[in-house]
Amino acid sequence: MPHIHIQDLTFAYPGANAPALQDINLTIKQGEYIAICGKSGSGKTTLLRHLKSVLTPHGERTGQILLGDTPLAQVPPIEQACKIGYVMQNPAEQIVTDKVWHELAFGLESVGCDRETMRSRVGEMACYFGIGDWFHKDVATLSGGQQQLLNLASVMAMQPDVLILDEPTSQLDPLAASDFLNTVRKINLELGTTVIITEHRLEDILPAVDRVVVMERGRIIEEDLPKNAAGHLWERQDPMFAAMPTSAQVFYRSSGKGESPLTVREGRTWLENTLPTALKCTQLPNSETGEKTPAALQLKDIWFRYERNSQDVLRGAELAVSGRTIHAIVGGNGAGKSTLLKAVCGSARPYRGAVSIFGKKVSHYKGNSLFANCLAMLPQDPKSLFVKDSVSEDMQEVCQDENRLKEVAVLCQIDALLDRHPYDLSGGEQQRVALAKVLLTDPKLLLLDEPTKGMDCFFKEAFAEILCKLKEQGITVVIVSHDVEFCAKYADFVSMVFDGQVLTTQTPRQFFGGNSFYTTAANRMSRSFFQNAVTPDDVVALFRENSEGM
Repeated sequence: MPHIHIQDLTFAYPGANAPALQDINLTIKQGEYIAICGKSGSGKTTLLRHLKSVLTPHGERTGQILLGDTPLAQVPPIEQACKIGYVMQNPAEQIVTDKVWHELAFGLESVGCDRETMRSRVGEMACYFGIGDWFHKDVATLSGGQQQLLNLASVMAMQPDVLILDEPTSQLDPLAASDFLNTVRKINLELGTTVIITEHRLEDILPAVDRVVVMERGRIIEEDLPKNAAGHLWERQDPMFAAMPTSAQVFYRSSGKGESPLTVREGRTWLENTLPTALKCTQLPNSETGEKTPAALQLKDIWFRYERNSQDVLRGAELAVSGRTIHAIVGGNGAGKSTLLKAVCGSARPYRGAVSIFGKKVSHYKGNSLFANCLAMLPQDPKSLFVKDSVSEDMQEVCQDENRLKEVAVLCQIDALLDRHPYDLSGGEQQRVALAKVLLTDPKLLLLDEPTKGMDCFFKEAFAEILCKLKEQGITVVIVSHDVEFCAKYADFVSMVFDGQVLTTQTPRQFFGGNSFYTTAANRMSRSFFQNAVTPDDVVALFRENSEGM
């Protein structure tokens, strides 16, 4: 029985040159688990927001959406609040109260739920989601992963029939993201809740979903079983194939025969059944670090806490970043990564230790000299940089040179977005606009906090090219990221932060190749056969090396 039926839906934002959605027809059955993917700006979030009237954007719309047999527009708001749960991309944007238990009860209280039922459901959700240990905490003290889990629990306390999730793991570390998605899968399997999710990171999602829907320029271009969709994208050489799970990428790029694997375990089994018993090559040469360059950034014995009586967030952190490199900083939510960047740019002032940039202590930079063609930072929330009514006006706030503006707009692929309001853009598009605004300051040291958040696989490649060009120009790039696949492929060095300290700094192959859990899908899939393969490219290269003559 159709649970949601979208019929000939077309939608355009005010003043837009082209519709954001075009002729969307999609039927979702009761209890299905559907993944919607596509490039940034393809219409994924716009489509999801049409599935809940209170979130539907303003603009011109034709077609209709049915919830069961009833047009969605005729379903009362309170009934929609109970039946349709929605989890947003940014955890902090959805939280509206001060305490965890208040947040769990907020939705129920809003629809007039009686006290006894409210207490029962809040207690049940706290137990189900493992929230008991932080039930009475302030929400501001929670990590990103805990905040997102709280959002999910708060939504599920309403006992919805439909659960909609818009890139829910974009700000979570790999382990927290995996736990979150396992919980979503459990909700779908055990409660029969219909789940509709959009994601750019499909590694942990596609093996679990019933169908995958691929969108491009507001249209549905593919709708099939995950394994079939991966094969079709490969046959068409569609850029979206790069978003498919690592096992599928390796399989098709290695001319695999038969049914494609989707999970790490299936990929490992395929390698075991396909590779020769005696391997002639089991590892690639370690990346050459080249000539040692002077440190562009150095932190010595950094201690920091946000409040006088609170715990230290940074505890003797020490880090040296070589000039003209791409240096990635990884670690779990709440480990101190973002605080480390804030300590560098001065928004979080350590009470002990010293930060030096290009051999000069930050305290010795006077006035705004630190940010005058020297240091720039892209914060985790790109919207914090937007102060104007259009993208072009926002960029002109930083730079008046039209040629320079055009150059950076083309580089960041936002030249078609200049007349749009920044808040009308998708998460990935906002990230690109914020990056462009930061680059206009012409920094020598660039700090990026979760820069690939919300980016599709297509622009990640372009983004990597931008970083490589910046490095060639002598710019040092420091990235804080949960995107281990991106760090493994493009970083020169990787540092691990845990408990406020920098534990280690290694090359990507050394770091990810030596980890068991905090590593890439490529490494988990191939570690029984190859020693330091950490990207799909690595696995494909070693597979071909060992398969020659077979």
